[in-house]
Amino acid sequence: MRAVFTRSGAEELPAAFCYQVNGSCSRTFHPLGIQLVIYLSCAAGILTTVLGNLFVVFSVSYFKVLHTPTNFLLLSLALADMLLGLLVLPLSTVRSVESCWFFGDFLCRLHTYLDTLFCLTSIFHLCFISIDRHCAICDPLLYPSKFTIRVALKYILAGWGVPAAYTAILLYTDFVERGLSQWLEEMPCVGSCQLLFNKFWGWLNFPAFFIPCLLMISLYVKIFVVATRQARQISTLSKSLAGAAKRERKAAKTLGIAVGIYLMCWIPFTVDTLVDSLLNFVTPPLIFDIFIWFAYFNSACNPIIYVFSYRWFRKALKLILSREIFLPRTPTIDLYQE
Repeated sequence: MRAVFTRSGAEELPAAFCYQVNGSCSRTFHPLGIQLVIYLSCAAGILTTVLGNLFVVFSVSYFKVLHTPTNFLLLSLALADMLLGLLVLPLSTVRSVESCWFFGDFLCRLHTYLDTLFCLTSIFHLCFISIDRHCAICDPLLYPSKFTIRVALKYILAGWGVPAAYTAILLYTDFVERGLSQWLEEMPCVGSCQLLFNKFWGWLNFPAFFIPCLLMISLYVKIFVVATRQARQISTLSKSLAGAAKRERKAAKTLGIAVGIYLMCWIPFTVDTLVDSLLNFVTPPLIFDIFIWFAYFNSACNPIIYVFSYRWFRKALKLILSREIFLPRTPTIDLYQE
């Protein structure tokens, strides 16, 4: 489907359609005040997403004490969320408010590619972080040799490479064009930019989301059981070992909260895409936008969780905001010290 885009004046365009062409999508107009409120709210969300995750990326990169396998996974996760805020959410905001896609076919496909890539990368990284925490809590003696920085880098490479290849196959191959041919006949509307919201992808997306989620839930259930048992035995440990065990449990708890919020944000959208594919896309556009923005909101959540849960993140944030990072000794500061 190739759209013909026009640059006509507002008086030449039909009031209820995106473009002055046959088969154009209908357009929903909002009062100027409501549009302004939505744009400002989305801009605030984008700013929170970008700046919050930028702080995570910079902190882990800058402070040497944070150069651990777990934190490198957190850095890569934050990078995916930050890029989502920079490259995807601004255009998604315009599409949601204007209810039309005004940026052409090439940007539509690229936007869809980046959107899917960053979202899948996030769930892959959360899954790998769950594996890391499971190893740290359930097998603490072997953890330092079993989950090294090299292993973390391999996970990071897989966390970006697999979603990149998967999404490229969906969007840039003849196989996908054949798979989507029936959908294109059913939904010929010009100006929607919904390349993947179809029956084929609805069924494919469901296991791609829920299989990693089930893995994460099962790992965190086991982590909780083991951590509870360790808490009872902590009095028999030396002070240094007890402190290390306590930090590992707190990290697991924090990342478990992050996984739980991820599930709450993404389950409505994922279930809706599956149900919609069965019921011939009956979800009203407004409800669909609410679901997808609720999912986007997850990218802003992790830095907020870290602020309330990690002392090292609060200390790093304070050093950055106070401009003490320009002092020569700052990169070697022990952020874990009480």
